[in-house]
Amino acid sequence: MDKKISGVSQLMSRFRGWIQAGAALLTNLHLPNFIKGGLYQGTGKTVCVPGLNCYSCPAASGACPIGAFQAVAGSSRFRFSYYVTGFLILLGVLLGRFICGFLCPFGWFQELLHKIPTKKLSTKKLKLLTYLKYVVLLVMVVLLPALVVNDVGMGDPFFCKYLCPQGVLEGAIPLSIANSGIRAALGSLFTWKFTILLGILVLSILFYRPFCKWLCPLGAFYALMNRVSLFQMKVDESKCVSCGKCAGACKMDVDVTKTPNHGECIRCGMCVRACPTGAVCFRYGFGDGKEAANETTKEAANETTKEAVNETTKKTTKKTNMEESK
Repeated sequence: MDKKISGVSQLMSRFRGWIQAGAALLTNLHLPNFIKGGLYQGTGKTVCVPGLNCYSCPAASGACPIGAFQAVAGSSRFRFSYYVTGFLILLGVLLGRFICGFLCPFGWFQELLHKIPTKKLSTKKLKLLTYLKYVVLLVMVVLLPALVVNDVGMGDPFFCKYLCPQGVLEGAIPLSIANSGIRAALGSLFTWKFTILLGILVLSILFYRPFCKWLCPLGAFYALMNRVSLFQMKVDESKCVSCGKCAGACKMDVDVTKTPNHGECIRCGMCVRACPTGAVCFRYGFGDGKEAANETTKEAANETTKEAVNETTKKTTKKTNMEESK
Protein backbone atom coordinates (compact mmCIF):
# COMPACT_ATOMS: atom_id res chain seq x y z
CA MET A 1 0.00 0.00 0.00
CA ASP A 2 2.83 2.40 0.92
CA LYS A 3 4.50 1.77 -2.44
CA LYS A 4 1.25 2.54 -4.27
CA ILE A 5 0.74 5.78 -2.31
CA SER A 6 4.34 6.80 -2.94
CA GLY A 7 3.91 6.05 -6.65
CA VAL A 8 0.74 8.16 -6.88
CA SER A 9 2.46 11.00 -4.99
CA GLN A 10 5.39 10.94 -7.40
CA LEU A 11 3.04 10.90 -10.39
CA MET A 12 0.94 13.81 -9.13
CA SER A 13 3.94 15.97 -8.32
CA ARG A 14 5.59 15.20 -11.66
CA PHE A 15 2.53 16.15 -13.73
CA ARG A 16 1.38 19.01 -11.51
CA GLY A 17 1.92 21.61 -14.23
CA TRP A 18 -0.44 19.77 -16.57
CA ILE A 19 -3.02 19.43 -13.80
CA GLN A 20 -2.76 23.18 -13.16
CA ALA A 21 -3.24 23.91 -16.87
CA GLY A 22 -6.29 21.64 -16.99
CA ALA A 23 -7.78 23.30 -13.90
CA ALA A 24 -7.24 26.76 -15.40
CA LEU A 25 -8.98 25.66 -18.60
CA LEU A 26 -11.95 24.14 -16.75
CA THR A 27 -12.26 27.34 -14.73
CA ASN A 28 -12.29 29.39 -17.95
CA LEU A 29 -14.12 27.29 -20.53
CA HIS A 30 -15.75 30.08 -22.53
CA LEU A 31 -12.65 31.21 -24.45
CA PRO A 32 -14.54 32.71 -27.48
CA ASN A 33 -15.83 35.44 -25.15
CA PHE A 34 -12.36 37.00 -25.17
CA ILE A 35 -12.98 37.92 -28.81
CA LYS A 36 -16.64 38.88 -28.32
CA GLY A 37 -15.82 41.13 -25.36
CA GLY A 38 -18.70 39.83 -23.27
CA LEU A 39 -19.18 37.71 -20.14
CA TYR A 40 -20.63 34.24 -19.75
CA GLN A 41 -23.80 34.69 -17.67
CA GLY A 42 -25.19 31.17 -17.58
CA THR A 43 -26.16 29.04 -14.59
CA GLY A 44 -22.50 28.10 -14.04
CA LYS A 45 -21.95 31.57 -12.58
CA THR A 46 -24.12 30.62 -9.60
CA VAL A 47 -21.47 28.09 -8.55
CA CYS A 48 -18.13 29.10 -7.03
CA VAL A 49 -14.85 27.74 -8.36
CA PRO A 50 -12.21 26.59 -5.83
CA GLY A 51 -9.38 28.94 -6.86
CA LEU A 52 -8.94 32.69 -7.36
CA ASN A 53 -10.59 33.41 -10.72
CA CYS A 54 -12.37 36.67 -11.52
CA TYR A 55 -16.12 36.64 -12.17
CA SER A 56 -15.52 39.37 -14.78
CA CYS A 57 -13.19 37.23 -16.86
CA PRO A 58 -14.93 36.77 -20.24
CA ALA A 59 -14.12 33.04 -20.21
CA ALA A 60 -14.96 32.38 -16.53
CA SER A 61 -17.24 29.39 -16.10
CA GLY A 62 -18.00 30.05 -12.41
CA ALA A 63 -17.90 32.66 -9.68
CA CYS A 64 -14.91 33.63 -7.53
CA PRO A 65 -15.62 32.61 -3.91
CA ILE A 66 -14.03 35.79 -2.52
CA GLY A 67 -16.04 38.00 -4.86
CA ALA A 68 -19.24 36.08 -4.09
CA PHE A 69 -18.69 36.39 -0.33
CA GLN A 70 -18.11 40.15 -0.59
CA ALA A 71 -21.16 40.62 -2.81
CA VAL A 72 -23.35 39.13 -0.08
CA ALA A 73 -21.55 40.87 2.80
CA GLY A 74 -21.91 44.22 1.05
CA SER A 75 -25.55 43.81 0.01
CA SER A 76 -28.39 45.72 1.66
CA ARG A 77 -30.42 42.56 2.40
CA PHE A 78 -27.79 40.12 3.74
CA ARG A 79 -24.65 40.31 5.85
CA PHE A 80 -23.38 36.74 5.72
CA SER A 81 -23.19 34.10 3.00
CA TYR A 82 -23.82 30.63 4.42
CA TYR A 83 -23.48 29.09 0.95
CA VAL A 84 -20.04 30.54 0.17
CA THR A 85 -18.74 30.00 3.71
CA GLY A 86 -20.00 26.40 3.74
CA PHE A 87 -18.52 25.83 0.28
CA LEU A 88 -15.10 27.11 1.39
CA ILE A 89 -15.15 25.10 4.62
CA LEU A 90 -16.05 21.95 2.67
CA LEU A 91 -13.20 22.50 0.21
CA GLY A 92 -10.87 23.37 3.07
CA VAL A 93 -11.65 20.10 4.87
CA LEU A 94 -11.46 17.99 1.72
CA LEU A 95 -8.36 19.53 0.10
CA GLY A 96 -6.87 22.42 2.10
CA ARG A 97 -4.11 24.28 0.26
CA PHE A 98 -3.88 21.51 -2.31
CA ILE A 99 -6.22 23.89 -4.17
CA CYS A 100 -3.49 26.55 -4.16
CA GLY A 101 -0.87 24.13 -5.44
CA PHE A 102 -2.91 22.31 -8.08
CA LEU A 103 -6.18 24.12 -8.92
CA CYS A 104 -5.68 27.90 -8.70
CA PRO A 105 -5.21 29.67 -12.07
CA PHE A 106 -3.48 32.73 -10.60
CA GLY A 107 -1.09 30.56 -8.60
CA TRP A 108 -0.16 28.72 -11.80
CA PHE A 109 0.31 32.05 -13.61
CA GLN A 110 2.78 33.21 -10.94
CA GLU A 111 4.72 29.96 -11.27
CA LEU A 112 5.00 30.43 -15.04
CA LEU A 113 6.38 33.93 -14.48
CA HIS A 114 8.89 32.56 -11.98
CA LYS A 115 10.28 30.27 -14.67
CA ILE A 116 11.61 33.31 -16.57
CA PRO A 117 15.41 32.94 -16.36
CA THR A 118 16.75 35.62 -14.05
CA LYS A 119 18.17 35.92 -10.54
CA LYS A 120 15.78 34.51 -7.92
CA LEU A 121 15.34 35.84 -4.39
CA SER A 122 14.44 33.89 -1.26
CA THR A 123 11.48 34.71 0.97
CA LYS A 124 12.82 32.91 4.06
CA LYS A 125 13.68 36.20 5.77
CA LEU A 126 10.28 37.67 4.86
CA LYS A 127 8.12 35.17 6.76
CA LEU A 128 6.48 37.99 8.74
CA LEU A 129 4.77 39.09 5.52
CA THR A 130 2.87 35.78 5.34
CA TYR A 131 0.59 37.07 8.13
CA LEU A 132 -0.49 40.01 5.95
CA LYS A 133 -2.90 37.83 3.96
CA TYR A 134 -4.87 37.08 7.14
CA VAL A 135 -5.28 40.83 7.69
CA VAL A 136 -6.49 41.17 4.09
CA LEU A 137 -8.99 38.34 4.66
CA LEU A 138 -10.36 39.80 7.89
CA VAL A 139 -10.37 43.50 6.99
CA MET A 140 -10.91 43.76 3.23
CA VAL A 141 -13.05 40.67 2.65
CA VAL A 142 -15.11 40.40 5.85
CA LEU A 143 -15.24 43.65 7.82
CA LEU A 144 -15.11 46.56 5.35
CA PRO A 145 -17.83 45.32 2.94
CA ALA A 146 -20.16 44.75 5.90
CA LEU A 147 -19.38 47.89 7.93
CA VAL A 148 -18.52 50.63 5.41
CA VAL A 149 -21.81 51.11 3.54
CA ASN A 150 -23.51 53.85 1.53
CA ASP A 151 -26.88 55.52 2.10
CA VAL A 152 -28.83 52.45 0.98
CA GLY A 153 -26.80 50.07 3.14
CA MET A 154 -24.57 48.61 0.42
CA GLY A 155 -20.81 48.11 0.82
CA ASP A 156 -18.08 47.85 -1.80
CA PRO A 157 -16.22 44.59 -2.50
CA PHE A 158 -13.03 46.17 -1.16
CA PHE A 159 -10.59 43.38 -2.00
CA CYS A 160 -11.89 42.88 -5.55
CA LYS A 161 -12.19 46.61 -6.19
CA TYR A 162 -8.96 47.94 -4.72
CA LEU A 163 -6.42 45.11 -4.42
CA CYS A 164 -7.06 41.95 -6.46
CA PRO A 165 -4.71 41.82 -9.49
CA GLN A 166 -6.63 38.93 -11.05
CA GLY A 167 -9.56 41.23 -11.82
CA VAL A 168 -7.38 43.47 -13.99
CA LEU A 169 -5.54 40.58 -15.63
CA GLU A 170 -8.60 38.48 -16.48
CA GLY A 171 -11.33 41.11 -16.56
CA ALA A 172 -10.45 44.74 -17.20
CA ILE A 173 -7.62 44.24 -19.71
CA PRO A 174 -9.29 41.72 -22.09
CA LEU A 175 -12.68 43.47 -21.88
CA SER A 176 -11.18 46.89 -22.59
CA ILE A 177 -9.29 45.51 -25.59
CA ALA A 178 -12.45 44.04 -27.11
CA ASN A 179 -14.94 46.71 -26.02
CA SER A 180 -14.38 50.39 -26.88
CA GLY A 181 -17.04 51.53 -24.40
CA ILE A 182 -15.26 49.88 -21.49
CA ARG A 183 -11.93 51.19 -22.77
CA ALA A 184 -13.25 54.77 -22.74
CA ALA A 185 -14.56 54.37 -19.18
CA LEU A 186 -11.20 53.36 -17.67
CA GLY A 187 -10.00 55.81 -15.04
CA SER A 188 -7.83 56.24 -11.96
CA LEU A 189 -9.06 53.02 -10.32
CA PHE A 190 -7.87 51.02 -13.32
CA THR A 191 -4.52 52.80 -13.17
CA TRP A 192 -4.18 51.88 -9.48
CA LYS A 193 -5.13 48.24 -10.03
CA PHE A 194 -2.89 47.98 -13.11
CA THR A 195 0.03 49.28 -11.02
CA ILE A 196 -0.65 46.57 -8.43
CA LEU A 197 -0.75 43.95 -11.19
CA LEU A 198 2.59 45.14 -12.61
CA GLY A 199 4.10 44.97 -9.13
CA ILE A 200 2.88 41.40 -8.63
CA LEU A 201 4.19 40.41 -12.08
CA VAL A 202 7.69 41.73 -11.31
CA LEU A 203 7.71 40.19 -7.82
CA SER A 204 6.57 36.83 -9.26
CA ILE A 205 9.61 36.74 -11.52
CA LEU A 206 11.94 37.33 -8.57
CA PHE A 207 10.06 35.53 -5.76
CA TYR A 208 8.08 32.29 -5.81
CA ARG A 209 4.31 32.99 -5.68
CA PRO A 210 4.48 36.29 -3.73
CA PHE A 211 0.76 37.02 -3.97
CA CYS A 212 -0.08 33.56 -2.59
CA LYS A 213 2.35 33.98 0.28
CA TRP A 214 1.58 37.54 1.30
CA LEU A 215 -1.75 38.87 0.02
CA CYS A 216 -4.22 36.18 -1.09
CA PRO A 217 -7.25 35.99 1.26
CA LEU A 218 -8.37 32.72 -0.30
CA GLY A 219 -4.95 31.21 0.44
CA ALA A 220 -5.28 32.54 3.99
CA PHE A 221 -8.58 30.73 4.48
CA TYR A 222 -7.29 27.45 3.07
CA ALA A 223 -4.15 27.83 5.21
CA LEU A 224 -6.34 27.93 8.32
CA MET A 225 -7.93 24.66 7.18
CA ASN A 226 -4.65 22.90 6.34
CA ARG A 227 -4.26 21.22 9.73
CA VAL A 228 -7.73 19.68 9.64
CA SER A 229 -7.76 18.91 5.91
CA LEU A 230 -8.09 15.28 4.83
CA PHE A 231 -5.40 15.87 2.19
CA GLN A 232 -2.11 15.88 4.09
CA MET A 233 1.60 15.25 3.84
CA LYS A 234 3.07 12.14 5.46
CA VAL A 235 6.68 11.58 6.50
CA ASP A 236 7.73 7.99 7.18
CA GLU A 237 10.25 8.37 10.01
CA SER A 238 11.57 4.85 9.44
CA LYS A 239 12.72 5.90 5.96
CA CYS A 240 13.79 9.48 6.70
CA VAL A 241 17.59 9.95 6.83
CA SER A 242 17.43 13.65 7.88
CA CYS A 243 19.29 14.79 4.77
CA GLY A 244 17.33 18.07 4.57
CA LYS A 245 16.73 17.80 0.82
CA CYS A 246 12.95 18.15 1.23
CA ALA A 247 13.29 21.42 3.15
CA GLY A 248 15.83 22.69 0.62
CA ALA A 249 13.49 21.95 -2.27
CA CYS A 250 10.44 23.65 -0.70
CA LYS A 251 9.81 27.08 -2.22
CA MET A 252 7.12 27.83 0.36
CA ASP A 253 9.76 27.77 3.14
CA VAL A 254 8.32 24.73 4.94
CA ASP A 255 10.23 21.86 6.54
CA VAL A 256 7.85 18.97 5.95
CA THR A 257 9.69 16.72 8.45
CA LYS A 258 8.90 19.17 11.29
CA THR A 259 5.50 20.55 10.26
CA PRO A 260 3.99 18.36 7.50
CA ASN A 261 0.67 20.21 7.64
CA HIS A 262 2.00 23.76 7.91
CA GLY A 263 -0.36 26.50 6.78
CA GLU A 264 2.05 27.59 4.04
CA CYS A 265 2.33 24.11 2.51
CA ILE A 266 0.49 24.09 -0.84
CA ARG A 267 0.99 20.32 -1.39
CA CYS A 268 3.01 21.00 -4.54
CA GLY A 269 5.01 17.79 -4.10
CA MET A 270 8.49 19.28 -4.54
CA CYS A 271 9.55 17.61 -1.29
CA VAL A 272 8.13 14.30 -2.56
CA ARG A 273 10.33 14.42 -5.64
CA ALA A 274 13.39 15.62 -3.71
CA CYS A 275 13.33 12.84 -1.08
CA PRO A 276 15.98 10.22 -1.95
CA THR A 277 14.42 7.47 0.18
CA GLY A 278 10.72 7.97 -0.64
CA ALA A 279 9.92 8.95 2.95
CA VAL A 280 7.63 11.85 1.96
CA CYS A 281 4.28 11.30 0.26
CA PHE A 282 0.71 12.53 0.10
CA ARG A 283 -1.93 10.92 2.28
CA TYR A 284 -5.71 11.26 2.43
CA GLY A 285 -7.84 10.51 5.46
CA PHE A 286 -8.43 11.25 9.12
CA GLY A 287 -5.66 11.42 11.71
CA ASP A 288 -2.07 12.56 11.29
CA GLY A 289 -0.70 9.46 9.61
CA LYS A 290 1.43 8.47 12.59
CA GLU A 291 -0.49 5.26 13.16
CA ALA A 292 0.16 4.18 9.60
CA ALA A 293 3.82 5.09 9.96
CA ASN A 294 4.06 3.19 13.23
CA GLU A 295 2.39 0.19 11.62
CA THR A 296 4.95 0.28 8.83
CA THR A 297 7.76 0.51 11.38
CA LYS A 298 6.32 -2.45 13.29
CA GLU A 299 6.06 -4.52 10.13
CA ALA A 300 9.66 -3.70 9.24
CA ALA A 301 10.77 -4.62 12.76
CA ASN A 302 8.83 -7.88 12.61
CA GLU A 303 10.45 -8.74 9.28
CA THR A 304 13.89 -8.01 10.74
CA THR A 305 13.10 -10.14 13.79
CA LYS A 306 11.89 -13.02 11.60
CA GLU A 307 15.07 -12.86 9.51
CA ALA A 308 17.20 -12.86 12.65
CA VAL A 309 15.30 -15.85 14.09
CA ASN A 310 15.60 -17.74 10.80
CA GLU A 311 19.33 -17.03 10.66
CA THR A 312 19.79 -18.19 14.24
CA THR A 313 17.76 -21.35 13.55
CA LYS A 314 19.88 -22.13 10.49
CA LYS A 315 23.11 -21.72 12.47
CA THR A 316 21.79 -23.90 15.33
CA THR A 317 20.67 -26.62 12.90
CA LYS A 318 24.00 -26.54 11.10
CA LYS A 319 25.90 -26.79 14.39
CA THR A 320 23.72 -29.72 15.54
CA ASN A 321 24.25 -31.57 12.27
CA MET A 322 28.01 -31.10 12.49
CA GLU A 323 28.04 -32.46 16.06
CA GLU A 324 25.94 -35.48 15.06
CA SER A 325 28.24 -36.25 12.13
CA LYS A 326 31.18 -36.32 14.49
